[in-house]
Amino acid sequence: MAEHSTIEGVAAPLPISNLDTDQIMPKQFLRGIDKAGLDRGLLYDMRFDPQGRARPDFVLNRPEYAGCRILVGGPNFGCGSSREHAVWGLMQFGIRAVVAPSFGEIFYSNAMNNGLLLAEVEEADALRFMDEVATPGGNRLSIDVAALTVRSAAHAAAFPMLPMHHRMFLNGWDLVGASVAHDDAIRAFEAAHWRRQPWLQGVAAKTRARL
Repeated sequence: MAEHSTIEGVAAPLPISNLDTDQIMPKQFLRGIDKAGLDRGLLYDMRFDPQGRARPDFVLNRPEYAGCRILVGGPNFGCGSSREHAVWGLMQFGIRAVVAPSFGEIFYSNAMNNGLLLAEVEEADALRFMDEVATPGGNRLSIDVAALTVRSAAHAAAFPMLPMHHRMFLNGWDLVGASVAHDDAIRAFEAAHWRRQPWLQGVAAKTRARL
C-alpha cells in the first residue's frame, strides 16, 4: 500500500483556466488504435513551435521541471471533449497527479478510473501552491492519498475523494482492477443466477449449434 499512498516529486505550475482536453492532447495524436506514443502529443502546441522545435520558455521544457510528476493547474482543468487520450498522455509523460481548484467532469472520471490522481483544492490553496512551485527550489509537492492532503514546504490543503476512488488509489487499481477485486462476489452471483434460471444458460451457443 505504501507505494500507492503517497505521490511526491517535482511539481510544475500551469496557470491556465479552462485548459481543455483538445489542448492537452491535440486531435492529430488520436489516430492510433492503441495508447502508444501519446506522451509526444501532450500539450504539443504549448511545448513545441510550428516547426516542431521545443519552446525553451514553456514550463515542462525547462530543466528545473525535468521529471515532473505533479501539475498545479487552473480552474476547470480538463474541460472540453471526452477524449480519454488526454489522461493517457499525461500518465505516459510521467504525470501522476494534478492539483487544481476544479476539473471538467468527464475528465475527472477518466482520470480517476485510470489511476491519475486529481486533487481538487480550494482556489486560494491552488494559488498558494502555484506560487510556490513557480519559485526555483520550491517546486516539489507531496500528496498523502491516505490522508487526502497536499503539502508543499510551507503549506498544506485537504481535498475530497469518493470512497470508491480512495480504495482504488490505495490499492493501485484502475477501473478493471476494482471490478476484478469483486471476482468472488461476481462468480457467486453468476452461479445463483444460473440456479434460478437454468434454461437461459448457453442459449446463444445452443441456438448457434442448431443453425
